[in-house]
Amino acid sequence: MTNAICRITVLPDRREAIVEQGTLLQEAIAATGVAVSLPCGGQGRCGRCLVRVEDGPVRRRASARLTPAQVQEGYALACQTTIEGNVTVYVPPQQAEHVPSDGATGAADKAAPLAVACEHRAEPWIKKYALTIEPPSLDDNTNDFDRLRRELARQHQVADCVTTLPVLQTLAGKLRAANWQVTAVLEHGNWQAPDSAPRLVDVCPGDTTGRTLALAIDIGTTTNVVYLVDLASGALLDQASAYNGQIACGEDVISRIIYARRPGGLERLQALVMQTLNGLIDDLLARHGLTPEEIYLAAVAGNTTMIHLFLGLDPQHIRLEPYIPTVNHPMPVTAAALGLHIHPQATVDCLPGVGSYVGGDITAGVVCSRMAEEEPVTLFIDVGTNGEIVLGNSEWLLSCACSAGPAFEGAGVACGMRATEGAIERVRIDRRTFEPTYESIGGAAPRGICGSGMISLLGEMFVTGVIDKSGHLNRHLDTPRIREGADGPEYVIAWASEAGNGNGNGNGSERAADIVITEPDIQNLLRAKAAIYAGISVLVHSMGLEIADVERFIIGGAFGKYIDIDKAVEIGLLPDVERERFTYLGNTSVQGAAIALLCREHRAHMAEIAKMMTYLELGADNSFMNEFTLALFLPHTDLDSFHSVKRELVANGRG
Repeated sequence: MTNAICRITVLPDRREAIVEQGTLLQEAIAATGVAVSLPCGGQGRCGRCLVRVEDGPVRRRASARLTPAQVQEGYALACQTTIEGNVTVYVPPQQAEHVPSDGATGAADKAAPLAVACEHRAEPWIKKYALTIEPPSLDDNTNDFDRLRRELARQHQVADCVTTLPVLQTLAGKLRAANWQVTAVLEHGNWQAPDSAPRLVDVCPGDTTGRTLALAIDIGTTTNVVYLVDLASGALLDQASAYNGQIACGEDVISRIIYARRPGGLERLQALVMQTLNGLIDDLLARHGLTPEEIYLAAVAGNTTMIHLFLGLDPQHIRLEPYIPTVNHPMPVTAAALGLHIHPQATVDCLPGVGSYVGGDITAGVVCSRMAEEEPVTLFIDVGTNGEIVLGNSEWLLSCACSAGPAFEGAGVACGMRATEGAIERVRIDRRTFEPTYESIGGAAPRGICGSGMISLLGEMFVTGVIDKSGHLNRHLDTPRIREGADGPEYVIAWASEAGNGNGNGNGSERAADIVITEPDIQNLLRAKAAIYAGISVLVHSMGLEIADVERFIIGGAFGKYIDIDKAVEIGLLPDVERERFTYLGNTSVQGAAIALLCREHRAHMAEIAKMMTYLELGADNSFMNEFTLALFLPHTDLDSFHSVKRELVANGRG
């Protein structure tokens, strides 16, 4: 027996849909084309899906996030409420899903070079061969496929090749339409079968051997990045990035895993990341006048959960003891099987992961860093939504991951944004007046603050006494910058009169566009930095080492190269050691994916590295919570381990 049919009307745009009685309010709203963000994955913890029921019956689940007064006024959490009849709901603009995107950023003339040159890239996975084929005749009735194979052997010494049914279905027409002057696109094996017979991926009219295109993809929890790579020259032609659309279903991997348990949840998560990636790919294709069929290979890096969601694999057991993923090294699949906007027969290769929270993005980072080829004890850290860390050298590798949350990538913070034009990236605070000065990317009017800016700001607030070591604002300071805001005490970084259009946080907020950092924001940042530092401590101590024994610290991650080391040390995100020990590598995840496209040897090395790494599950390590608690203060409970910060505090009369 089916439930009764109900009509939902969503204000202010008066969008309507018909759904069944008992439908979750969030899903009913989504049916109208309005998506409400669920940062906590629909668990009712964050309160960010607050809407107002204007008319009609609903059933609310009990929630500490709703006060009796709010219930009286008609407010409800969309993820914890079902509709019981025809309803009219007002969705505040700040609650409607809006995932900011830079679109295809980084034009070809600004595209960053690959961080690691590949000496073996003369043997890429995909090659093109121009062919002049003798047309069939009564004297030579060889079939089309064998005729093509014969010319590959005669003209290019390619002994044999295989193909797939979709390619055969169009082969006859393509050969004749091109008057037998074609380019054969061959894939020479893959990581799973590197020495297998070449596979015919496509046949193109004329000679298109000038370039052979592929994509390197980084699926981050917060940000997705796509590189357009020419396999023939090894050049990075262009790049694009955007927020991962899955943010609407949860800001961290745990929230998304929980969301995936809902009916249709896994399918929606896969659709959202595919929508984000295809949008970036389409932008790149349009800018270069390309079609999807001209992209013949994709290498994909991401943490274990992101790869599961990308492939449509159930991620539930990643978060449940004993924390087992479905697969660490997925087999190659075709783009058609996923709906990726490249050639349907192109191989999509997901780089090998290590464990439940250390994925192919970190394997790629280790390869880019070359730490597994050298003797010095090195610590590699990818600073992002998940703080993944690897310690070791050419003889041994130990890895772990700690959930830092999305704060350092601009999400989950009132005025946070990605590192794009108008983002505040550096802050200084006057020690006498507590007035800030700041620098924004591109010198534009500020629209918000990005991760590097938050680290800079937090360090300045601490050493100048604007906040104490527990992250609470000093309400006794004589400055209008500290005030009571909607979410509690806050510090104004830039007044509305200084800011650009809106405050850049992408949530459509209707309040004045002062750019602020709130005490809840500060607590989020403290938890993020504490998780990362605790992970470093546990990893180092588990090998019987001390921080001082680590000879090199390599920082990866999309915004890693923008981190001010001194400020990161001031807040206790990074250890207080000689600054020359630190090296930046940028987004090693997408760089590693690009190297996997270009170099068969490096791709094989990634599989070896993944097998070599020992994975330490912090959730099962009792010492992690103790280290995390110690690191929840600025810079740390043990101030003596941060000697340079201690000296600075003493110099400022705060020792």
